[in-house]
Amino acid sequence: MPAASPLRAAIEVLPAEGELDTAARFTVADTETVLPGHYPGFPIFPGVCLVECARQGAEATLPEGAKGSRLAAVESTRFTGPVFPGDQVDIAMAWKRTPAGDWQVRAKLSTGRGAAAGVRLRYAAPAGAGEAAA
Repeated sequence: MPAASPLRAAIEVLPAEGELDTAARFTVADTETVLPGHYPGFPIFPGVCLVECARQGAEATLPEGAKGSRLAAVESTRFTGPVFPGDQVDIAMAWKRTPAGDWQVRAKLSTGRGAAAGVRLRYAAPAGAGEAAA
């Protein structure tokens, strides 16, 4: 059973440039429940919530061959700029199939001020999918 997301707003899927290059957007509302304690008087959208944005964006844009895959790992994260209430977070995603038959997505998250984070996620292919890719 998937865990509940701490985010209140929904991810908006944007038109894709291709099946393996996808995009989404998330607007950080002032009412996000994670903001009051992070940090009082100077709210910053937590990095773990950027990872959640990347996960939601990825799962909303899974390539056709990745349907039924499940998140297997957060392979890397790098936070490069702050995200504040009211910011629009653009998520550019590049998908590829790994030699093991899993799917990997590299998500670049940015705001109007520039880069905010890079997140790499790995999705385990559904049983039997690896043989079809070989």
